[in-house]
Amino acid sequence: MWRDWLIGLAVGVAGLLASWALLVLLARRLPPGLLRDLAAFIPDCLTAVRRLRRDPRVPRRARVAVVLAGLWLASPIDLIPEFLPVIGPLDDIVVVALALRYAGRRVPRPVLLEAWPGEPRLLLRLLGPARAADGETGPPTADR
Repeated sequence: MWRDWLIGLAVGVAGLLASWALLVLLARRLPPGLLRDLAAFIPDCLTAVRRLRRDPRVPRRARVAVVLAGLWLASPIDLIPEFLPVIGPLDDIVVVALALRYAGRRVPRPVLLEAWPGEPRLLLRLLGPARAADGETGPPTADR
């Protein structure tokens, strides 16, 4: 009985990893633009989560929020099943966006931008205008 359960789990994990690899491959083949940014959003989020959880400049609460968002992404249990086209990854995107916005209020912008592997303008748009405490004012731009 345990053997069958472990085989099923291994097949499920392999299928999940294969679908992620396919998404990454397809995202790299898309022309630059919003569609490519959205396709690369979840892999970029996973990389940022990994980098932020190891960074000593990230406060404990922000680190916990970011790690929980990473665990949500990696979890096979979702509110909206992944196999549904277009809306499948929507719950993942919302959870990660909320965690990044939370961390964005507690972590200096340069630390977040350093951890983000993707297009900086996408992260800056997600975070919203910088606070005066960060030493920045006005709308976010890619060069900040």
